[in-house]
Amino acid sequence: MQRLIIVYNPRSSKFGQVEKDVLSKARALKGFVIGKYEIKPIGVDKNAAALAKILRDGDIVVSAGGDGTSTVTFNAIMAFSGNVKYGVLGYGNFNDLAKTFRTKSLEQILETKPVKVWPLEAIVDGKRWRYAIGYITMGLFAEATEVFDEKKTRKKLQGGKKTPVFSWKVLAKWYFKNKNTKVFMPKFKLNGKIMSKKVTDYVAINGRSMAGVMKGRDWYLDKKVFQSETAKLGSFLKLFLLMAKSILYKVPGKEVKEDMLEFLEPGVVEIQAEGEYVKLKNVKKIEVRKAEKCLNIVKI
Repeated sequence: MQRLIIVYNPRSSKFGQVEKDVLSKARALKGFVIGKYEIKPIGVDKNAAALAKILRDGDIVVSAGGDGTSTVTFNAIMAFSGNVKYGVLGYGNFNDLAKTFRTKSLEQILETKPVKVWPLEAIVDGKRWRYAIGYITMGLFAEATEVFDEKKTRKKLQGGKKTPVFSWKVLAKWYFKNKNTKVFMPKFKLNGKIMSKKVTDYVAINGRSMAGVMKGRDWYLDKKVFQSETAKLGSFLKLFLLMAKSILYKVPGKEVKEDMLEFLEPGVVEIQAEGEYVKLKNVKKIEVRKAEKCLNIVKI
């Protein structure tokens, strides 16, 4: 029988919905062997490595949670040498990947044929850091996501009934407190061109949604190109204009095949993929490009 693997976070605020909508329905299915992987509090990369070890060729894998749960799942699939079918169900805060693929039920995932999806990959000083289907950012925007790991904010989110509006309020408060307090990007060259010291952010976008409200396009279906942009978000006016364009039309930028960020001196870089961030030290070079391997993801 075919295996169906459900990936979820039992500590998430919407786990009750996951139990009702996904796990209970999976247990009632006939003709499948049901497996589960619970996200542990050990970080994205260790969870992905652990999940990759239990996958088998031909599995159907479903992430039922937020973008963090999805990030663990598809990074595990990318590390796995076999072929699996992947579906995303959104039970998180922004749910960018669920919005991108529009899957809303376990039944949809089981009944629909997948499409080939080409994620981004970030290479840091010659070593792969992580894959991302939707987006990768560095700088101010990436550092701002740290606020969601603060105990007070995390407790409120885990309490449930918090909408993306709450998250945007948290981010706005962080922005006005921190926007003039530090340099968010060490001085760097992008594809050989020295960037202004006022540049606070680098963004590579590959999907239809970013941070819940910012619009992208279907670059994830393209094997070669994605969109990238740099921004000077220390200015509130520039931030406002960027957000207005991103919400009403799409995130600004140009299509590229790859980007090379070379730091003039080794520095500290905040980098995130789908909202899951790390702080990297002594970074000399970061390359963003399309992965050579594709994912088979259900898209409605």
